[in-house]
Amino acid sequence: MHELSIVESLIELCEENALSNNAKNVQEIYVKIGRLSGIEVDLFKRCFETFKENSNFCKNAKLFIELAPLEILCLNCNQTSILEENIFKCPKCESIEYKVTQGEDLYLMRLVMG
Repeated sequence: MHELSIVESLIELCEENALSNNAKNVQEIYVKIGRLSGIEVDLFKRCFETFKENSNFCKNAKLFIELAPLEILCLNCNQTSILEENIFKCPKCESIEYKVTQGEDLYLMRLVMG
């Protein structure tokens, strides 16, 4: 259950941002979670709701989650594509030579602070 440590790190990052911006609290947290990040979104939400209670800055924060699609860049035909299914090849030329450009990570996109 790595969601727990990810949520702890997210809350720490939000607190650091609040401190450095002289904010009294964090009202909204916007994150983007990639489809292949390995993060279970429902578990992530539950962990966030539990751990925000221990934060002076994030206690009343609302969490907004955007799911990032899996995007690849084909190294053969230079086409950028969104993979809807876990079929790891270029939809245009069917090459298996590609680079994942989005969909593997979690990003803190925006904070609303008061």
